[in-house]
Amino acid sequence: MISFRHLRRGLSNFSSRRRLWTSCALDHGGAHEANASSVASLLAQSRQQPDSPSSTQAHAKMVATLLSECDDRRGLSRIHAHVIRSRLLDSNPVALDAPRKALLVYAFMARAGVPPDSYTLPIVLKTVCQSFDFEAGRQVHGVAVKHGLECNEFCDSGFISLYAKAGDFGDARKAFDENADRKLGSWNAMIAGLAQGERSREAIDLFIEMRRSGFVLDDVTLIWHFNCTNMFFQAKNSEKADILMFNSHIDLYGKCGRMDLAYKVFLGMEERNVSSWTSMIVGYAIHRLVSDAFECFRCMREAGVKPNFVTFVGVLSACVHGGMVQEGKRYFDMMQKYYGIRPRLQHYGCIVDLFGRAGRFDEAKEMVEGMPMKANLIIYGCLLGACEKHENVEIGEWVAKHLQELEPWNNGVYVVLSNIYASRGMWKEVEEMRVVMKQRRLAKLPGYSLAINPE
Repeated sequence: MISFRHLRRGLSNFSSRRRLWTSCALDHGGAHEANASSVASLLAQSRQQPDSPSSTQAHAKMVATLLSECDDRRGLSRIHAHVIRSRLLDSNPVALDAPRKALLVYAFMARAGVPPDSYTLPIVLKTVCQSFDFEAGRQVHGVAVKHGLECNEFCDSGFISLYAKAGDFGDARKAFDENADRKLGSWNAMIAGLAQGERSREAIDLFIEMRRSGFVLDDVTLIWHFNCTNMFFQAKNSEKADILMFNSHIDLYGKCGRMDLAYKVFLGMEERNVSSWTSMIVGYAIHRLVSDAFECFRCMREAGVKPNFVTFVGVLSACVHGGMVQEGKRYFDMMQKYYGIRPRLQHYGCIVDLFGRAGRFDEAKEMVEGMPMKANLIIYGCLLGACEKHENVEIGEWVAKHLQELEPWNNGVYVVLSNIYASRGMWKEVEEMRVVMKQRRLAKLPGYSLAINPE
């Protein structure tokens, strides 16, 4: 749907003279009356005019004039509907000099003494980049510093993109480094600028630095690195690359689901460590390539590389996806007895999930009760889902009790438990669950007190 904002922008290349509006106002005795009459006249004239460039231009001028002076919502709605029906913007696209006009408006704003804010400057920076007016961009940077906005997330990323686009990577890096409170957008802008400027090694090094700083990748980061496979291999060939760079790309491609590219990177490594193998195993496991995960683990052991606790999370996850209970138990025991790795919550979670999916609820419950730490929401949630699948009422009630203790405000437990009862034809219990859920909903209303029999 075309918005009024786009409508105004699309017609901004036409002169907004007031003659038509003034004459209509004089003829009909007021703004609202003139507005309604002028819109009606516009609709009538547009149906009668031939389809030619001159008539289209005259039509657009009339719409622009009415739109610029319309102060009545009903009139705006009628103009908006007319523009959509007549496809006026298709024949009158946004002017190429729109960024220049936007900068002109900003200049008028500055002369009027109106200070910019964190919403104004990112838009101005975008128009500066579109118009390639980099000198104006430097002036805007000075304005941002004056008003204390240079470290704003969107302003910072805008300045980095501006300088990188101008080929001034020194100032881009300076803007990046001077912001002590960098957000992900600043990292993305700097990495993207380096990648576009064919500074492949610097882009990869910065990506590794970002990962070390604990930032979680978003779609923008993934897109840039996913499209930089050639850049990565160029950097590899140009100078010696460290293992961390290779491992970061294996992990990245694994998250993207491109295990073919991950394997290509892995295969090209002269030296591999435990993280290299583990990233491959986890990537295969995440995407349910079970046999590949097991084969990679076997080759890892044959290469004399000792697995760590993350490696076994990947192997056990592969067992879960493959429904391989005996293999899961064997790897769980191997981890403890052969490698001396004490199981963590992730390992217990995999085994409990594995038992639950296989319908082996006694073993799952025994595992949960024998854990040296308390089970979390994920473990109980997986087990409750398995109870719903296998229609296990007894364990379902046991799990629901623990989930209710962990999240007393969550009604999802009652929904799943109700489904389990329904699958077994226990309609009385289903109705009891509905009553409880209704009472819980009402308890959130002001003035309502929930009273449930503690027994």
